[in-house]
Amino acid sequence: MKIMNRENLQTIYQCQSCGNESPKWEGRCPSCSEWNALVEVPKRSSRKGSWINSSPNVSEELSKIQHHASDRLDLNLGEANRVLGGGLVKGSMVLIGGDPGIGKSTLLLQLSNSLAEKNKKVLYATGEESVHQIRLRADRLGITGEGIHIISDTELPYIMHHMDLLSPALVIIDSIQSISTDNVDSGPGTISQVRECALSLLRWAKTKDTPVLITGHVTKEGNIAGPKSLEHMVDVVLYLEGGSLGSYRLLRGEKNRFGSTNEIAIFEMRDKGLAEVLNPSEIALASRGNNSIGSVVVPIMEGSRPLLVEIQALSTPSYLPSPRRVSNGVDFSRLLMIVAVMAKRSGFNFAHQDIIVNVAGGFRAIEPAADLAIATALASSLNNIPVRFGMSALGEIGLGGELRNISQLLRRVTELNNMGFDKILCPSSFTDTPEMPKEIEIVKA
Repeated sequence: MKIMNRENLQTIYQCQSCGNESPKWEGRCPSCSEWNALVEVPKRSSRKGSWINSSPNVSEELSKIQHHASDRLDLNLGEANRVLGGGLVKGSMVLIGGDPGIGKSTLLLQLSNSLAEKNKKVLYATGEESVHQIRLRADRLGITGEGIHIISDTELPYIMHHMDLLSPALVIIDSIQSISTDNVDSGPGTISQVRECALSLLRWAKTKDTPVLITGHVTKEGNIAGPKSLEHMVDVVLYLEGGSLGSYRLLRGEKNRFGSTNEIAIFEMRDKGLAEVLNPSEIALASRGNNSIGSVVVPIMEGSRPLLVEIQALSTPSYLPSPRRVSNGVDFSRLLMIVAVMAKRSGFNFAHQDIIVNVAGGFRAIEPAADLAIATALASSLNNIPVRFGMSALGEIGLGGELRNISQLLRRVTELNNMGFDKILCPSSFTDTPEMPKEIEIVKA
């Protein structure tokens, strides 16, 4: 019997954090700098052939490729359709990440039901729950389950066999870290298994022209676990957030080959599942008091949607050698810039003041249009003078102390008008248009 020496084995060392491959073992990964993350794995031979096009040796002229508007599936959820760019593109692969218990499985089951109600078959493959657990969730959500086929298995070949037999309109994999294939000699959830399983599902989605939704676990840093190539491989990457929003959930796009990544969807977790929030500005302003000190409302743009958020600032004397600067929902470097400009150009003395700036409700206001609102809230708190109720401030602050114009001002002003605001402080470079609401007084500064 011939014994194969270790030197004859084709092996490489792969980082279990980022997936980087190295020909020799190192204590620290040269790509992500993680310690003791390199593991010896068999080296795979390269595969030949194409799987995206049925005729890999024939090129096609771009102008002759036909595109139809029906290539998107309407999910019957306006918020989800907005984030996806108008619906779910056929043949696409969508990755949804989020903290445990945030509502990923609930959202996927509701999306399955929206297609099943249109007489479309959906295959829901779960490797983390039993079919009875899925049934309990469906009963809680009021979903009958007609048209939704459930598989509880962790073997990818078995799942793909049912995918071929059923020919569904949508396939859901919950989660990609729980399934495995015999082609890789490692356990589920490893870098090699996640990459191989995702690649097999991607081949099937492109060949069958059927969308595939997969969920992914997240690390303690908030990133999707597994190789970074997983996010490059899929067409759309969505994150379901909401730890600081109470019962509200935000579905935010991080990557989208078919639409904008600036769109967000807002849901409210209820007894019957996730419900769409059609007017999110009411959420941010629900608990705002009249004539609050250090409080200013500003309209920010989340994609094509204006969203009113409340900027809160607190300035209090500091007894520390170095006063503290704290920001929640606001870019910290931008806060430091605004404080420096106010001190240099306007004479505000924050040298011995602790400054805390917060965006109420757990939202984020990181665009330059919120600069003037932050500065107004800081001035209000420092001088203990309330900001007039019904007034908003929006504009970018330059290092010279000047106010710069911002984009999509008409949409912002219209949203303020719809929510009952009657006065706006904005840059002097603002140009009035006939479409601007006449009920709002515009103060140029």
